[in-house]
Amino acid sequence: FFFLSLPIAIIVVLFAGSKLLRVMSIMETAAAMVAVVCVALCVATMGTVDGFYLPGVAPKNFESGETIPLLVNRLDSTESILPFDYYTFDFCEPGETIDGTERGHIGGEVSENIGQVLLGERIRHAPHHLEMLQSKQCEPLCKKTYKNTDRSDVKKYMMIAKAIRQEYMNHWIVDNLPVVECTSNCKGGRTSDDLPYYRMGFPVGCMFGSNKHVGECTTSNMQNMQTTGMYINNHVDLIIRYHESSDYEGKRIVGVEAQPRSIQHDSTGSLDCSSARPAQSFNLNMPHQSEEDEETLEIIYTYGVYFEFSDIKWASRWDAYLRSAENTKIQWFSIVNSLVIVLFLSGMLGVILVRTLHKDISRYNLFDDKEDVQEEFGWKLVRADVFRPPGRPILLSVFVGTGVQLTCMFVVTLFFAILGFLSPATRGGLMTAMVSLWVVFGGVAGYVSARIYKMMGGEKWKLNTMLTSTLVPAIVFLIFFILDLLLWGEHSSAAIPIGTLILLAVLWFGISMPLTYVGAYAGYKKAAISFPGRTNSLPRQIRKQPLYSRTPVSVLLGGILPFGCIFIQLLFILTSVWGHHLYYVFGFLFLVFIILFVTTVESTILLCYFHLCNEDYHWWWRAFLTGGSSALYLFIYEIIFYSRQMEVEGKASFFLYFGYSLIVSILYFITTGTFGFLGCLYFVRRIYTVLKAD
Repeated sequence: FFFLSLPIAIIVVLFAGSKLLRVMSIMETAAAMVAVVCVALCVATMGTVDGFYLPGVAPKNFESGETIPLLVNRLDSTESILPFDYYTFDFCEPGETIDGTERGHIGGEVSENIGQVLLGERIRHAPHHLEMLQSKQCEPLCKKTYKNTDRSDVKKYMMIAKAIRQEYMNHWIVDNLPVVECTSNCKGGRTSDDLPYYRMGFPVGCMFGSNKHVGECTTSNMQNMQTTGMYINNHVDLIIRYHESSDYEGKRIVGVEAQPRSIQHDSTGSLDCSSARPAQSFNLNMPHQSEEDEETLEIIYTYGVYFEFSDIKWASRWDAYLRSAENTKIQWFSIVNSLVIVLFLSGMLGVILVRTLHKDISRYNLFDDKEDVQEEFGWKLVRADVFRPPGRPILLSVFVGTGVQLTCMFVVTLFFAILGFLSPATRGGLMTAMVSLWVVFGGVAGYVSARIYKMMGGEKWKLNTMLTSTLVPAIVFLIFFILDLLLWGEHSSAAIPIGTLILLAVLWFGISMPLTYVGAYAGYKKAAISFPGRTNSLPRQIRKQPLYSRTPVSVLLGGILPFGCIFIQLLFILTSVWGHHLYYVFGFLFLVFIILFVTTVESTILLCYFHLCNEDYHWWWRAFLTGGSSALYLFIYEIIFYSRQMEVEGKASFFLYFGYSLIVSILYFITTGTFGFLGCLYFVRRIYTVLKAD
């Protein structure tokens, strides 16, 4: 319904408002389209809203004895970018018995949205059986046996051993809440600083040795482990906290905590999960030549379930998780740092506009009124060449149209995120919203690209429209497809299924491309944007520029201040993405985005003015490159983050990290380049409009 009805509604609006489009500017039309999409999205989601609650996050009331589904998600690690499906490892499966009489089967899949699939989430049902208020202390799951002479067993063992060495984390879900592990101050306290600290998920096991230290292992029975060796968390105690009230029937789950332990059980008939039990070693020596080297490793998996009443209400159950991820003091420092840069740039721009530029315009107009006209100088000298069309206008217009499309996508996504529609409870909602909005804003890209291209005097409108709908998406899709092949080769859960790739192609060619053509049609129907004055038939020769005013130097200088506004916030984003932390401070992100927009526009205008004063009228591409030059610093920062903060291993993780970073940098370059170009276009047209014509 969403993908079919929304594009049709946008097409109807574009055709019905064709007369209105003729009197609107580029940015006004883009803003109008954004407003239309916002209203359409609100209307489209109203049908799924249940009262006050957002779609998909309504509370679930459990009766005593009612089954509580336990779901397992992918396993990920901070030492590897490759996530894996839960059942890729030799863990217990639904239907598997402790005595091995019945073999298990992989847990059934849970319906996932396109955002979850793109992020590599693979949610399945777990073999654990949970019932409301039915506590269990040492419930058996299954028994796994590994022989060092069996190749299949060795392969399964090595897979889990690698997960333990690289600190892979289990991610379980109960009632749409992530199962967390308390890592510090678990008993809490009276002040806000004494609250428990939770981390998402819990480790597969622990490893001690020369490269590992005790602080990285947080299992409850760490004291029973040796100083060296590898241990597996074969027992998990789940503490389910619930809240009940007279306002509703049943009980609501408000928290789920896991306490993983490593327990060596003597046999399946005598299970003992007490804290005094020794830890379960996960070491299997490989055989050499003789049969005497044959060795068998047996692992018995168990779990416990406990229920605790909590005063936390259902609406506040995410607060404890989000509190562990927030750092508002540093966030505010980032905002203040960015505001200082904005004030500095605004002050410089104000001095130029109010004093220097105003004096220039008054002096030029005064000279025109006199009979003895003095020789022109400065930026007025190039007014007959400043609007000369640039080289490769079709490519520039395509980039600008795509940049406006990305900007609209990002602004609307942040708008809904701030309203709470894209909270952590809505799994994959952020990525789904971005993909959906990129598709429906294809009309905006076509319209802006057509207007810019027609303004430059372009005539190949068919080629322009086709490139607008295919060039940048094709580059991103090609890189993404190469990375996907790498993920397929590593058998990672992040590998996109063929069906999802086909769906993305349908969204691209079936919805986004037609909308781009519709928007381009509306843009070409409007009259071309006019320029003040006329353009000489012969281009004016540009005098030799000083070193600091040459294009490569000025472009690199133009990206320093915009990047300085975002680098602190960028650290939080990279840490959240690659460290698998929650990121929910979209209000801060929106402020930083506004600051980035203002800083990019102001710095581009300043450099553009300096070049015009030096009689260099080639500002079109320079404005776009100056605005997008902070993408270079972004990519360099991502390299530094990889070398200093990341502890990943393997070539696959290396190529995946830089592949995804390259995609982000390209999209960032096009977006910020669009900021600089449109800001400089408005500035140049404005200052030459106020001059008196010859």
